[in-house]
Amino acid sequence: MRKLFLILAWVFTVLAIVFSVMPMDTLAFLPVSLALVFSLLLLRKSEDGQKKLPKALLFIGVLCSTYVMGKTLLIKDEVAKDTQFEQQKIENQKESKKDLEELEGLE
Repeated sequence: MRKLFLILAWVFTVLAIVFSVMPMDTLAFLPVSLALVFSLLLLRKSEDGQKKLPKALLFIGVLCSTYVMGKTLLIKDEVAKDTQFEQQKIENQKESKKDLEELEGLE
């Protein structure tokens, strides 16, 4: 049972790191929470001499959780209006109308 918890804790810890770095927002909490759960279960099943790895995995899970929480709360997603693009779009529409009027005048 300990080996199963060890494998699952490793897998979900790696996924937690990957999801934390990617722009997944709060979806990253799923592998982080599973990594924490399996790390705690591994810690409970381990004997005194085998508790270094579960503690390290638990620490990494807590760091990932803190990082995702900070990234969610501190970084705001804002959409800036591109005025230069809007101006260019209006100019292109005017040029297109002018070209159409010239083509109609030729007929």
